[in-house]
Amino acid sequence: MRLRLPEERPTEPPTGYKIAYPVLSQDGTRAGFTGVSLGGALPYGVVDEARCVYGRRHRAPHRRCDCGFHCVHESAVAEAMLCTAEHRAAVLLEVSVLGAYIRFERGFRYARQRVRSADVGPCGCGAVAAALADAGWGRPGWRALTAACAGCVRGRTSLSLASFARLAGEGLRIRAVDGPVAGVEGPEGATAGLGVAELVAEAALLQARLDWFQSQLGQLHDRGTQG
Repeated sequence: MRLRLPEERPTEPPTGYKIAYPVLSQDGTRAGFTGVSLGGALPYGVVDEARCVYGRRHRAPHRRCDCGFHCVHESAVAEAMLCTAEHRAAVLLEVSVLGAYIRFERGFRYARQRVRSADVGPCGCGAVAAALADAGWGRPGWRALTAACAGCVRGRTSLSLASFARLAGEGLRIRAVDGPVAGVEGPEGATAGLGVAELVAEAALLQARLDWFQSQLGQLHDRGTQG
């Protein structure tokens, strides 16, 4: 006798939580996320469909495979994962579970998702993040990003939080913990006007870059004078 799992037909997509690393495409035209464990080799967009990480042709989530997106039911459980050393640079995502899914005690394994919001932790120096900067590692074709304050960005490839949200599209909302919410609202990722807090963050990031470039020019001038 073959047992079948009970079917659910919710009127609204279930909500889940997970952690991931923000990523930027090599050409700087796309932004998304990559997982911290099994699916880390396959970066995904704000709205995306799961693929089997083992290269099999079945649809995710397959009952006899581990493929599919993964999330937990409670934000506190996902947030607790950020305490581990290897996940300190990850961000907390709130997602809508779309398509077929398998429910477990602590979460879902599912076919499609929409990332609704991302919470970015503080910079490594402890200051509130103003940008997402090159983390020094990545996947083929993608640069991993990490939280950075205006003073720590320096010459690294980086995006302000609002710029990352606009590039990711699909109405993604992103915020620095203890900081302002930034993002785009409306259908098809229509760009909303930036508020005062977002403009201040953009200005601080730009000033930090200018200060860094000015210091580099000063060093080159000193070398030229000595030569």
